[in-house]
Amino acid sequence: MFLGKVIGSVWATQKEAGMENLKLMVVQPIDWRGEEGGQTVIAADRIGAGIGEQVIVSRGTPARILFSGTSVPIDAIIVGIVDSFEVPGAAGREE
Repeated sequence: MFLGKVIGSVWATQKEAGMENLKLMVVQPIDWRGEEGGQTVIAADRIGAGIGEQVIVSRGTPARILFSGTSVPIDAIIVGIVDSFEVPGAAGREE
């Protein structure tokens, strides 16, 4: 899993089977300071994240497991919207 910030949406009128009702978001990985931390990813979103929100993203097999019984061609999914977080011993951010 990684921490990220939603920076955009993807609209695709044609999708593979099993993805028909999935919202797709562009997520910029960030570190605990809020600094960019890697290449952007497109993540499926079933929980209603919005642009500008910090999110938790799961990748790979754990992302696909959430669709039990269905084969869905996704590599990343938003699994949480961050309210705040704390990094002990550091000047952590809270939003």
